[in-house]
Amino acid sequence: MSQDTSSPLIDFVPATAEDYEEVMSISGGIYNGTDHLPFRYHAWLKDPHRRMFLAKCKGKVVGFESFILVDHGTTAVLESLRVAPWMRGQGVAGLIQKFCLATLHSDHPEVKRVRLTRGENPPAAMLTKFEVIKSKAVLPLFLPADQLKTALKLLECRVTNFSRSKELSVLGEEEILRFFEESKTREELLPGGFLVQSWLPLTTHISNLHLLLNRRIVWMYSHPGESSGSVSSSEVSTSCFGTPTYLEGFLSLGTPPYPVPFGEGIHQLDIDMFGNDPSCVKVHVLQQLKVGVQALPAGTGIICVLYADESLRAEIEQLCEGLTPFQIVREQMILEMEI
Repeated sequence: MSQDTSSPLIDFVPATAEDYEEVMSISGGIYNGTDHLPFRYHAWLKDPHRRMFLAKCKGKVVGFESFILVDHGTTAVLESLRVAPWMRGQGVAGLIQKFCLATLHSDHPEVKRVRLTRGENPPAAMLTKFEVIKSKAVLPLFLPADQLKTALKLLECRVTNFSRSKELSVLGEEEILRFFEESKTREELLPGGFLVQSWLPLTTHISNLHLLLNRRIVWMYSHPGESSGSVSSSEVSTSCFGTPTYLEGFLSLGTPPYPVPFGEGIHQLDIDMFGNDPSCVKVHVLQQLKVGVQALPAGTGIICVLYADESLRAEIEQLCEGLTPFQIVREQMILEMEI
């Protein structure tokens, strides 16, 4: 399909496995070396809920964007937009987005809204179409392989006994399901039933549960008003809620570390946190980081990206003082548009 403009003339076609190298060739350096598309591209092609498109000019790939259907097919999330360096500033990004929206109208009329995520300061033109519905603080760290042990020891020293007294459990599938089903928990920890996992904005609609479970995320939950003494990484275990008496607690989701192009042997770990308890946030950062480090190949460093309520920024910065910050963005913004 081509758009009806004189400059530039762009064709839109579905992405294939054979296009991988050319897509990577236009992606160098984006997101400061933390691009997840090289790791996810081939898996995304097999996802029945996702579609991936290329923008081509004179037969060459000049842009890419995908969308995934979530929330029982009523929402499309646009992801991984990129434009070739030599084509930036010529409106290609807008044309790709326009094509994706037209495809949604024609092929997926059940979709009622579109979401996307951006760093701080989205373009003014975007804000005329999309509404900002949520934002979180972003705090990235760079922990080279030879500094990991020292960093963990430093964090251990800074997590106070009071922070450790908050009972922390790793949730199994049945307990995660209860988060999706129990309205009180959703509203207190996830207002509006809204959850963002590593830049993917979802609701807690039960249809999204399978998608999240497939990602092998580590779910940690601090039970409110209870204590169980000091917590070490070996003591964090799966625990049942028992009778559901859900009060506001603290929830974190940790991705399995995945390779990124920043440098050889560098992986990324995303830790999304929900709640605003400053004592809980410290122990969750520590425990999620310990689990992530255990999953790393030997000799691997990590870029650890923390996402939390803005009210917790100072607390996290204090916890991580002395560790090497990493420059990506300071804020994660979720935008939504009704269609």
